[in-house]
Amino acid sequence: MLKQLRILVFSAGFGNGHYKAAEAVIAAIKAKEPSAEITHLDFGDFLSKRFNAMAKNLYIEMIKHTPKLWGKFYDTTAKFHPDSRIQRFLKQLGRKEFLKFIQDLSPDMIVCTYPTVSSILAQLRSEQILQVPLVTVITDYTAHSHWIHPGVDRYMVACKEVKEILLSWGIREQSILVTGIPVNPKFELKTERVNLINKLGLNPDIPIFLLMGGDYGGVKTTKRICTKLSNSEVPIQSIVVCGKNSKLYKSLADVSGQSPNPMIRLGYVHNLEELMTVSNLIITKAGGLTVTEALKKQLPLLIYKAIPGQEEANAEFILRSGAGQTANSEKELMDFINYYLNNPRVIERMRVRAAVAVPSQSAEKTVNEMFELLLESQASRIS
Repeated sequence: MLKQLRILVFSAGFGNGHYKAAEAVIAAIKAKEPSAEITHLDFGDFLSKRFNAMAKNLYIEMIKHTPKLWGKFYDTTAKFHPDSRIQRFLKQLGRKEFLKFIQDLSPDMIVCTYPTVSSILAQLRSEQILQVPLVTVITDYTAHSHWIHPGVDRYMVACKEVKEILLSWGIREQSILVTGIPVNPKFELKTERVNLINKLGLNPDIPIFLLMGGDYGGVKTTKRICTKLSNSEVPIQSIVVCGKNSKLYKSLADVSGQSPNPMIRLGYVHNLEELMTVSNLIITKAGGLTVTEALKKQLPLLIYKAIPGQEEANAEFILRSGAGQTANSEKELMDFINYYLNNPRVIERMRVRAAVAVPSQSAEKTVNEMFELLLESQASRIS
């Protein structure tokens, strides 16, 4: 079929979701077309290192310390028309550098999982300066106006609600495909749960709660949640993932060491799909990829303090689907933990809803649609 296919993939380091979605697409491309040459680049590589670092730090500090300010910024800019002055400015960022790189690489297709680079390339596509088919993968259960541009050949979106948003901005229906957010294929695999539980040294007959502690800004809050699980009168086992937060990891040593209920404390992990497989409930933030990974594993979610903006929209999707609940305060969170500990059947009902909340094989479907677009593009050039 397609020989020596060359694909350029752009993501960004503003949060881990854009990168993980890109890697999922790449894995699915390699599975379908092993000979494909794939180049994966961070959008920030085309900015100055200083500017890129400043932008990332500003974003992280805003969502960590002033989430309401970030939410206000998000909501305000979400109303900007794609042809507004600020959007036109953003579409000029690194334009010459992008074009030169693409011309030198000469890819057959470009895939974007980050809005800024997508809008820059879409503008070039509209001006017929860029002749390469452009695919944009939206990585949340909503779409900020910055994602929107008629120059994109195909949008791959999470759900029908995102499709409706794109349609409301005037994007052609045939350009929008509800494929689901691409995640690593290992989250789609059916794995023997009991074997994994035994490997972790836990009891398959006692519920397991998974806490993504590295998502939280406050060490004290996370420690209180862990203490609550540790001292629960209802038997419970917990797994706490601290990520790269070494301060949190160290602070939980006494809790996990003296816990009346089994508690496993972990740092950064590479087997999240296994931890999700064994768990009955995940307590986490509402990043688009984390939400999707959990739903793929049919794992109910308890969302704690969703960041205003795209995370709130992701949390609302979970509520609509019946696959989880949201807590906006520590008291609410503790109340929900109590409720779920005493009502395991509610968790099972949410698990049933989680199983049908998102499309299956999203990465594979995304790539299949990409290849269809590529064939259409090749046929139109020949004719």
